[in-house]
Amino acid sequence: MITLEGIVLREKPYGEQDKFIDVITKDRGLLEVAVKGARKITGRSSSSTQLFAYSRFCINNSKDRLTLNSAEPIHIFYDLRKSLTGLSLAAYFADVLRFSTAERTDSGNVMRLFLNTLHFLEKGLRNEKMLKSIFELRLMSEIGFMPDVVCCRGCGAFEPKELYFSVMGGGFVCPDCAGGEQLENDFKMELPVLSAVRHIVLADFSRLFNFRLSEHALDRLSVFAEIYILSHFERSFSTLDFYKNLL
Repeated sequence: MITLEGIVLREKPYGEQDKFIDVITKDRGLLEVAVKGARKITGRSSSSTQLFAYSRFCINNSKDRLTLNSAEPIHIFYDLRKSLTGLSLAAYFADVLRFSTAERTDSGNVMRLFLNTLHFLEKGLRNEKMLKSIFELRLMSEIGFMPDVVCCRGCGAFEPKELYFSVMGGGFVCPDCAGGEQLENDFKMELPVLSAVRHIVLADFSRLFNFRLSEHALDRLSVFAEIYILSHFERSFSTLDFYKNLL
């Protein structure tokens, strides 16, 4: 038997009484766990295995199948359900994690990012657009797709007033080094947005959610973050489409 803390990313009914849950954990990455008699379970065990529950799971490991023995809730994030856009955004985050997280991987920072983002989302302490951008860009950095935000790749300029960011190339050039030619996939960006991207990918977790942007700059950051993650994953997500349709 193994004991792990994790967050439920998906519930999938199986048969008349059972279900499978996808759980992201700190030390073992993404796990699929069978929950026997899930529809008969009531009380603490039931809440522990619902969507977005952060719980402590005791799991039996036999014949290459993981089966839940017991579970204890740590935090349920129940108030996410008070906002349809908040709940939909959390569902998008969960889909992204299911796509990008492998089994038996160290996912401590990714799980911490998800927990912190859900906390701010549940409490309404940050703009949803800001939280979405932070989650997308920091996740990409944690899983090996960190953009190069140090300086212009041509001349080394650190703070150009505007720049062209190559989404797939992962770096930027100033207008002079771009030679006046903007490549098809380049994203035109101003310095406040670059500063926000730098903060998101480089800041300690204790300061990650602490920055301010104008509404215009936040809009541009949101567009860039979404383009960046979807371009590198080479796909979209139905949960993201649903969330955007609500706005």
